[in-house]
Amino acid sequence: GSLSLHRILCLRHHLNQAWGLTLKSSSLHRFPCNKHQLGQVRVLSLPGSRCGDYLINASNFPEMGNSSRLSCKIIDSGIWTVKSDGRLGNQMGEYATLYALAKMNGHQACIYPAMHKYLSPMFRITLPVLHAEVAKKIHWKDFPLRSWMSESYKHIKGKYIRLTGYPWSYTFYHHIRQEILQQFSFHDHIKEEANQYLQKLRGQRQEVTYVGVHVRRGDYVHVMPSWKGVVADRGYLEKAMNYFREKYPNPIFVVTSNGMEWCKENINASRGDVYFSGDGRESSPGRDFALLVHCNHTIMTIGTFGRWAGYLAGGETVYLANYTLPDSHYLKAFNLSTLFLPEWIGIPADLSPLLSKKPSLFSFLNIFY
Repeated sequence: GSLSLHRILCLRHHLNQAWGLTLKSSSLHRFPCNKHQLGQVRVLSLPGSRCGDYLINASNFPEMGNSSRLSCKIIDSGIWTVKSDGRLGNQMGEYATLYALAKMNGHQACIYPAMHKYLSPMFRITLPVLHAEVAKKIHWKDFPLRSWMSESYKHIKGKYIRLTGYPWSYTFYHHIRQEILQQFSFHDHIKEEANQYLQKLRGQRQEVTYVGVHVRRGDYVHVMPSWKGVVADRGYLEKAMNYFREKYPNPIFVVTSNGMEWCKENINASRGDVYFSGDGRESSPGRDFALLVHCNHTIMTIGTFGRWAGYLAGGETVYLANYTLPDSHYLKAFNLSTLFLPEWIGIPADLSPLLSKKPSLFSFLNIFY
């Protein structure tokens, strides 16, 4: 239906308050929905902007194309967003936390184009996209988050909030788990590709159990010693895989990693149930992630990539536990009890390498770069 005069006046007031701009009646446009939408959507554009600068949800209008300059729908309850940092796992945590906290506090959530570009090729995310030029004109109040949920976050004051930090914990969004799973549901072609690949691994075997294995290597190999911590070793992976071998008659282990050569040298594949399947490309991790999520269960090591794989897969998840010394600064920055769901299964790490040598200066400097 049409916007009421009162609604228009409210929008004018808040645009002027937030951006120092005046909304004219001529700035109201109608944009036809695609065949999957009902009716039409009333949208707003900035005064003086080109016809394409609509304040709409990008993911709902694929016919506009990825190159369209899109902005966020302005509503009088205010706009919340989140700083877009890190790779896939961090981006997912930021998105889910924004989604949950904005809803909890009664505000509209919008994301930056960079986050939309990162997540939308894989997932059916629905949060509106905040136009970069619009974002520059809003007087944001930055709100730093620690890595786990606090009671005070249920009562954040401010209409134009930008969340910052690395919200790594499920405690921010687990109360709306089904909504988060819906946001991170894969596009059909990704699901089909992953399922076809897993079906090929199955061959003629009946009643197999797929176990996704994510082995984080890369920068963590150098960073963790500086935190008085370790990454997963061959002993941990063998214990984790044996857990599933003892519980399920026909497990198939689908290994993905950003250090695949190390995996091939340290994971025993002689039983014929291990497949080194990932391509390990950190710049485009979608295929690896989709394979993990479409497995029945998960073995992760450390990092947000593996945690999100376990969270979305929804089966049993085995993780590397107690992977730092008790006096690690890592434990001050992150509450490990809030990183892993209570029902997940932790296997303690072997910390003996930390007791025999000191971390190098190179390892320490990796924290800052």
